Amino acid sequence: MRLVKLGIANVDTTVGAVRSNVDACLELARAMAGEEVTVAVFPEQVVGGYAAEDLVQWRGFVETQRAELDRFADATKALRTVFVLGLAVGVGGDLFNAAAVVHGGKILAFVPKEKLPTYNVFYEARTFSRGVAGLALDAGGVPLGDYLFSFDFGVLAVEVCEDIWSPDGPMRRRSYSGAEVVCNISASPFRTGIVSTRREMIATRASDNQATVVYANLVGGNDGLVFDGGGIVNQNGRPMLEAPRFRAGFSAAVVDLDRTSRCRREATTWRSDLEAFRSTERPVPTIAVAGPTADRTGLRYPAPPPGSSFFLPSASVPSISARDEVLDDLYDALALGLADYYRKTGAFTCVGLALSGGRDSLLTLLIAWHAIALMNPGKSGDALREIMAERLHTFYMPTRFSSSGTQAAAERIAADLGASFKILPIEDAFVRENDATRAMLGGAETTELTRQNIQARIRGQRMWNWSNTSGALFLQTGNMSEKSLGYTTVGGDLEGAISIIANLPKTVVIALLERLRTRFAFPGIDATLATTAGPELAANQSGEAELMPFEILDACLYLYGAEKLAPDELAEALPSVFPEVDRAVLQGHADRFARLFTRSIYKWVQAPLSLHVGSLDLDRERALQLPVVQKSEWSGGK
Repeated sequence: MRLVKLGIANVDTTVGAVRSNVDACLELARAMAGEEVTVAVFPEQVVGGYAAEDLVQWRGFVETQRAELDRFADATKALRTVFVLGLAVGVGGDLFNAAAVVHGGKILAFVPKEKLPTYNVFYEARTFSRGVAGLALDAGGVPLGDYLFSFDFGVLAVEVCEDIWSPDGPMRRRSYSGAEVVCNISASPFRTGIVSTRREMIATRASDNQATVVYANLVGGNDGLVFDGGGIVNQNGRPMLEAPRFRAGFSAAVVDLDRTSRCRREATTWRSDLEAFRSTERPVPTIAVAGPTADRTGLRYPAPPPGSSFFLPSASVPSISARDEVLDDLYDALALGLADYYRKTGAFTCVGLALSGGRDSLLTLLIAWHAIALMNPGKSGDALREIMAERLHTFYMPTRFSSSGTQAAAERIAADLGASFKILPIEDAFVRENDATRAMLGGAETTELTRQNIQARIRGQRMWNWSNTSGALFLQTGNMSEKSLGYTTVGGDLEGAISIIANLPKTVVIALLERLRTRFAFPGIDATLATTAGPELAANQSGEAELMPFEILDACLYLYGAEKLAPDELAEALPSVFPEVDRAVLQGHADRFARLFTRSIYKWVQAPLSLHVGSLDLDRERALQLPVVQKSEWSGGK
């Protein structure tokens, strides 16, 4: 047997906080070394924080990362664990997103990322250079390039995030060159369904390359990105460890590297591919490391998890359904994103929102409640309710159109959570602003839409005034579906310092609330779900009546925004999704969606920063980059 202990370190970094980030790494490094971890794998860009975006163009930011890595190496020189960390490294006119291998107080080498993503939320090719096969540069006395590392336990390869997502990435040639353990350092943002995708992809890479893969992910929020952490150890297609997500810390698993060698010898296809590689390509050079690594004499052979066997998985029934698991992940991701935005900026004293008694503001409040609990670990019961009363503030601002049902629902949920709740009517201000607008029009009557927007803008202005004076983080509460069609008010309900659910479709908002009702049984959730979904800016107002049924709206949003169907294709596809609905009705919904979607882009660019939790979101700087000024003649429109 050739037993090694592989550790995954999840670090919650802040962009630019190089000293604090490395301090967190050192704390975990010492803890892992104390448990005789052989190889400890930290996340991508863990020194400088991710995503640093154009901050990497400041020479001082890059040079300080190198200095902090030197400090890490010096502080760990007495430890025998091998450490893999991510940082930005500059060499001449190149800037690399690299993995550093550190052992015995020395930086052994830097291995740069080769696959630079420039899609969705990523812009790495704007600032970083790509690593390539055979690259060999000098980075201030440390080799930088395409290398393997030979230790007393076996041969190690390192790579960075996107490199593992390509079947033809560097793992292939490094495995054929002798690498047995491949460490992938990642900063992979959370998005719905990503966990199973990662798990399957990593299992495929480990199996295809007949290697032991160690995947470590960043945890925490930075701007609108949320990283769910966790990590995976997979040996030749066999899962060995899946680290806990949404928390900082470390996990470790023992593997027998003789099994990796044996699997390679047994896999005739792999050996045939190896022969082809040897005949056409040069092997990746190996850096031989003489110093001893962590003591492995006390390691025990990896047994199957409790309740399972070598031949069968556990017989235990999953505690929750796959759907509920996705909803719980969304809830945790949004709360972590909000909590880290609050504590990392250091600019706020408390959190507040306009609580309407509707579904969107209710979900935003529940996420804020969870975020504040995350920021106060160990607090519960009355102690936590005292913190909520001081830190979580809600304001119900009714007019003549507000119902007693929404007021009661808002008051009930605030009491359930222990949040501060105040009723501040805006009817008088609404009358004054409407009269002032009529005067500006020379006595002409305002439109119905204007009268609705006046109410929303008064509420937005009041929230900003309160936020400015109290130092509070003002949360915007709009959802993705209504935002996509411009069913929101610039200067009103579109206002806020950060938008929590702006990338959740309305159907997902409702599903999350139903899940949270089951989990927490708060009467305020029931009270809200019993009301009609609408903005209450006019008499008997219903969002679905003014737009379209939310299920159809969200189907249009997915097919048009994610699948990129043209409007005429959208109308053709909808009957397959809703066969019970008249085709002419669906045609009307498709036409209305496409028209309003295009006309509402100008509003999106005025929306606050939002949290990204899906494969599609409406953020022009991050994901769906559409021109504000455009015509739809290409699709038969105007």
